[in-house]
Amino acid sequence: MEGLVDVLEGRRTVHFHTHRHDDVLTAIRLSEEFDFDVVLHHVSEGWKVADEIAEANVPCSIIVLDSPGGKHEADEVAYRTGQVLEDAGVDVAYHTDDPITDSRVFLRSPALGVRAGMSREAALESVTLAGARMLGLEDEVGSLETGKDADFVVLSGDPLSAYTKVEQTWVEGSKVFDRSDPDDREFATGGYRVYDDAIQHVHEHSRE
Repeated sequence: MEGLVDVLEGRRTVHFHTHRHDDVLTAIRLSEEFDFDVVLHHVSEGWKVADEIAEANVPCSIIVLDSPGGKHEADEVAYRTGQVLEDAGVDVAYHTDDPITDSRVFLRSPALGVRAGMSREAALESVTLAGARMLGLEDEVGSLETGKDADFVVLSGDPLSAYTKVEQTWVEGSKVFDRSDPDDREFATGGYRVYDDAIQHVHEHSRE
């Protein structure tokens, strides 16, 4: 109940998990009926209702799936969703749902969006400032500006190239990953379960 009070009084944004277009419209209707802020996630059929999403001024954090399988409500997920939403005027970000899509190939998502018609500018913003806006953190992260946290990655080439690698990762001005370090390199090349202790998806107590 306390969480709901935060939502209804505007202190908390609701992030809705949606796939089908009718679920998307239901989430928007609820946000308008009860006057709360919402961000839509996945939005597999968002390309069907892009104008309605834009009219409601609701941002979307979408996902790219590059292999078959999954669930029926995501059957019509499409690479062009980013382009359709952009054209309608929707604020678009990408996420991975790691391990659904491995976060180490995160930048492949906006690249596939560009291949399907999304602009390069919107694609780059979709993995930087757009996501920060959806979390209410745009004054702290998401772009390289004076006064913001020094969180950034150093890449080997074009951010939207499949051949580009992360060379370094910096968080609040401190280097936390360096590909030239043999130990760090294992995380970049050794596969999802390179170190069981590093898996964030499995709670420590669940393995005991």
